[in-house]
Amino acid sequence: MNVQRGKLVSGGRLQLPAEMRRMLALADGDTVLLEVVDGEIHVRPLRDAVSRVQARLRKYVPADMSLSEELIADRRAEAAGE
Repeated sequence: MNVQRGKLVSGGRLQLPAEMRRMLALADGDTVLLEVVDGEIHVRPLRDAVSRVQARLRKYVPADMSLSEELIADRRAEAAGE
């Protein structure tokens, strides 16, 4: 377990130590998810949460199907009908 000290600064901002930002591959402006679990704050990059959801949903999508291509085609069809 890698425990380090951060600091709560004005405006409710939380300063994370540089080493932790590197470990999580976080850069200025990145979005993180904050969750309170048993009285503790858990911080994780949004991209990790998105990747987990994509992995869970992947088993429901046939290998030869591209959901992004289907979405684009649907949007084009809607736009053509307007």
